Amino acid sequence: MTAKSADKVILLSATLFLAGKAYNIPSKAFWDALLSGRSYLLLIFLVVAGVFGAFTPFESWRRRSFVDRNVIMRRRVLSTFGRLLEISAEIEPPLETGDLALHLWRRKRTLRHPVHGVLKRLSSYRMSSFPATRTFAPVRGVGAVGLCWLHDREVAIDVAPLVAALTDPAKYDDHVARHGKESVMNLSWEQFQALKHRTALFVTPIRSGRNKFVGCVSVDAGSGYEVLNRRQLLEEMTNLGMAVGREDFECT
Repeated sequence: MTAKSADKVILLSATLFLAGKAYNIPSKAFWDALLSGRSYLLLIFLVVAGVFGAFTPFESWRRRSFVDRNVIMRRRVLSTFGRLLEISAEIEPPLETGDLALHLWRRKRTLRHPVHGVLKRLSSYRMSSFPATRTFAPVRGVGAVGLCWLHDREVAIDVAPLVAALTDPAKYDDHVARHGKESVMNLSWEQFQALKHRTALFVTPIRSGRNKFVGCVSVDAGSGYEVLNRRQLLEEMTNLGMAVGREDFECT
């Protein structure tokens, strides 16, 4: 039962009690027996009806609780992003402002993919609005986030060697034929071209209370894979994913 429904049920119950007494339903004898020596019940139900009608306390409490939890979660995300920026400060040459990005993804069913769904990006965090975040909603197994979903584990990919080697469709197709589509994250040539500017990719899963994959946390940058590829970064991402999973994405 939601907080709003609880308010309505209590208000309705108090109103029915008072109305029943006012109209002697089911009978006057019933109410005389019920209230004999307990006349304070009328006052209690009158106060309850007034309080729950005017202030909806459960819904108000839930709203305040949600706001508080939302603030805490935002602080958690920004704190994690700040620590990731500290790690990225060691990259040489330095990343441009706004390069490092943190994303939260959630698995959602769509009309085109009603069974398994796709990964939808809920929010992104970076120091500037440039470069703009490109539209990407991959199915299971596509892209770094899709591979995280497919294998249900952390993923770290250095795309730079692929970008240097796969310079045209022929080389791309030859690489796929020799190493398999997963070696290029199951991306088409066109998708690879659109996304290859992000060469350092890291993803950790978000799991539900039943330990099922429900989304992921990803970090990407235009360079610096060697510096970013450390246990500290993955631990920060994992801890954030656990916090988001506990909230079931409610405050993201």
